[in-house]
Amino acid sequence: MNNAVRTVLTRALSPLLLGSLLLGTAAAAPRVGQHDGYTRLVFNLPATTTASSRVTGQSVTVTLGAPLKAEQGPLSASGVTAYAVAGRTVTVTLAKGHGSAKVSVLPAASGQPARLVIDVPSSVAASAVPARPAAAPTPPPAVVTRPASTAAANRPRIVLDAGHGGIDPGAVSRWVKEEDVTLDVALRTRAELLQHGVDVILTRSRDQHLSADKRRDLAARSNMANNGVVSAFVSIHVNSAGPGAQGIETYYFGQPLAGGNRSLAVLENGGGSVGEELTRQAAGTAQKELGDILAQAKISFSRQLAQKVQSRLIAATGAVNRGVQTDAFYVIKNPTTPAILVEVGFGSSPVEGPKLASAAYRERLAQALAAAILDFLNTK
Repeated sequence: MNNAVRTVLTRALSPLLLGSLLLGTAAAAPRVGQHDGYTRLVFNLPATTTASSRVTGQSVTVTLGAPLKAEQGPLSASGVTAYAVAGRTVTVTLAKGHGSAKVSVLPAASGQPARLVIDVPSSVAASAVPARPAAAPTPPPAVVTRPASTAAANRPRIVLDAGHGGIDPGAVSRWVKEEDVTLDVALRTRAELLQHGVDVILTRSRDQHLSADKRRDLAARSNMANNGVVSAFVSIHVNSAGPGAQGIETYYFGQPLAGGNRSLAVLENGGGSVGEELTRQAAGTAQKELGDILAQAKISFSRQLAQKVQSRLIAATGAVNRGVQTDAFYVIKNPTTPAILVEVGFGSSPVEGPKLASAAYRERLAQALAAAILDFLNTK
């Protein structure tokens, strides 16, 4: 691995750049992401440059101020069928009936290279409007928050997932409901991150579920980190066990550690037969990823993030340190970015339950979580 690639991976600021492990010198190949209402193509650029675009027939042609490596190939995504790069010209072939696209150049920032971004509406009807369509009303759209003073293109972005919500309250004790604690901690963490120039996507901003179907709910949350511009995915949860259980633990995706108890993954994956099924599927994915270079890169950086989060939370709270572990949590299976799940304490504990009900304690958790994320992003 050359030094440039190693530096990018070490900072782990963009899952897009992890692709360079596999693509080698093929820097002109686009990264493709599918979203509610549009397909996004991202081309890495050697430097920030000018770009002009036009749509003729079923082609989007972009003329750049700097050349790229010649490359072409098919695309399998909504609204697009192929791409071709020749010098300063990038051409994207649109699917039948599609006739619009939004083109922009993002400058190099925060460890990410300059990028050419082409957004193509997914549906034929929406393609008649030369702008990105609004997200579908169901499931509820992600909440993206950024300070107005600085362009979003210059900022790292993370997803904060407040576990459970809506029809699924999560763990419930005499002191707290999991859905309430996770949302409050997520909102407080977001507020701190915004002060340091980090964009934040919330999977939910109120007491709501993203789908009544647990599999779709978890997939919708995790898919918010698959758009190519997210640096990390953090899912926040509250643990539950017997009254003697205490402490904080942080997970990244993988097989359970030897002797580990699978019941926690089953519960967070929906519980009952649904939780069992999703846990089996996730565990199967973990086994398959053992030989995948890109998957192992994601796991490596997820481990780094988990270690930073666990260390900060323990230092800030003095809670029992239950350590960093791996397990087959469905919500951190799909993201293409570093992804972790943190259990911030036991709501069932007569010691930790009352603490988790305290706004002051939740603020300590949020401050520590934000500090760990900023450390991971190399952001002050």
